Amino acid sequence: MVQLSKRAQNLKTSPTLFLVAKAKELAAQGHDVISLTVGEPDWPTFEVPSKAGIEAIEKGITKYTPANGTVELRQAIAEKIKNELNQSYSTKEITVASGAKYIVFAALQMICSPGDEVIIGTPYWVSYPMMVELADGVPHIVECGESENFKITPEKLEEAINAKTRGFLFCSPSNPTGLLYSEEELKALAQVLRKHPQVVIISDDMYNRLVFDGRKVAPHILQVAPDLRERTVVVNGGSKAYSMTGWRIGWAAGPEKLITAMADYQSQSTGSPSSISQHAALAALKNCEPDIAEVVRKLIARKNSGIEAFASIPQFKVSNPEGAFYYWVDIRACLGKNFGDTHIRTSKDFCDILLEKFFVATVPGAECGSEGFMRLSFAVSEDTMKRAIGRMKEFVSQLS
Repeated sequence: MVQLSKRAQNLKTSPTLFLVAKAKELAAQGHDVISLTVGEPDWPTFEVPSKAGIEAIEKGITKYTPANGTVELRQAIAEKIKNELNQSYSTKEITVASGAKYIVFAALQMICSPGDEVIIGTPYWVSYPMMVELADGVPHIVECGESENFKITPEKLEEAINAKTRGFLFCSPSNPTGLLYSEEELKALAQVLRKHPQVVIISDDMYNRLVFDGRKVAPHILQVAPDLRERTVVVNGGSKAYSMTGWRIGWAAGPEKLITAMADYQSQSTGSPSSISQHAALAALKNCEPDIAEVVRKLIARKNSGIEAFASIPQFKVSNPEGAFYYWVDIRACLGKNFGDTHIRTSKDFCDILLEKFFVATVPGAECGSEGFMRLSFAVSEDTMKRAIGRMKEFVSQLS
C-alpha cells in the first residue's frame, strides 16, 4: 500500500476549485447553475495577446525559455512597475512563473524554514494558509472584522510580529472583500514593519489595475515606503486585468537574492513558464491599456447594478467594493435560522443550501477565515447577477 507523506495527509483541496467542480456536477445533471465562485473574468482574453499566442505557435516560439522568463518579458514587466509604482528593477530582480499563485508559493518556499510564521489577516484568499503550511511555515492568522473594515491595522500587525515572524502576506485590492488599503493605512503599516527588518513583505497585487475611483493603480506600500523595497516582493500576473487565467502567467519583482532563489526553485519544479503564454503576456503589457480601461468601466457598472439589487434583501449587508470583482456579503442575520428541517449554523450551511436548492454557487466566508460571510464574484453579466440575487432573495424569504 502506498504511504502518503505527512504533507500529503495534511493537504486540503482548494475550496473554490472544489465548489467549481460541484457546480459543474449539478449543471451536468441539467440544473441551471449560476456560479459566482471562481475569481475568473467572464470576458475573453484581449485580442492583441490572443493573436500573439497564435503567432507564437505559427512562428515556432514553442521551446524552453530561461526558468525565470524571457528577457523581453522581464524588461516589459520592469517598465510596467516603473510606470505604476515608480520603482526601478533590473531583469535579475524579476522572475516569471506559471501563474501568480505559483509565484506566491515559490516565495513562501524560499523564505520559510520549519516553524517560521507568516502573518495573514482575515478575510484572506483561501489558498494563503495552506501555501504557508506547504512551506513548513505556520500561518499566523490575525482576525480583522467589520470594525477594522476587514483590513489589518498597525496595532494588530505589531501585536502579531514575534521572533518567529518571517513574512507578512496581504492582497490589495482584496480577494475576497474588494476593499483596498489607502495610502495612509499603508504608511501606518510601514511604520510598524520598519521596526522588524526580518519580515519579508509579500504584496499580492493581482487586482491593482481593477480599481473604481478613477486612479490607474491601487495604492501600494512601495509608493509610500520605498525604503522597504529590499524586503518586499511585488506579485502580479496576467490572469485578472488581462483575463489570461488559463495562460498561467505570473511574475514577481523583489530583492535579487530572493528572486534568484525563487527562479532556481522554479527551474527544479515547473521548469520554465510557457513560451507561448509569455509571448502573449508581452503583447498584453505593451498594448492593452485601452482594454483595461474598458474592463474597469464594465466592472463599475456591474458593481453598481448588483449593489442596487442587493438592497431588496435587508438581511444581507454588502461591502461596497473599491476594486477587484467581489462582493463580501454579511449573512450573519441568516445564521441560526431554519430552512425547512435544516438548521443553518454556519456560512458553509448557508452556501450549501444556496447551491443545492437554488443552484447559486458562492464561497463561504469560513473558507476565508471569517465566519458569517460569503464571497461572490461579479465578473458575470448584470443579468446573471440579478438572477442570482433573485434566487438568494427567494431562499432568504423561506427562512424561519
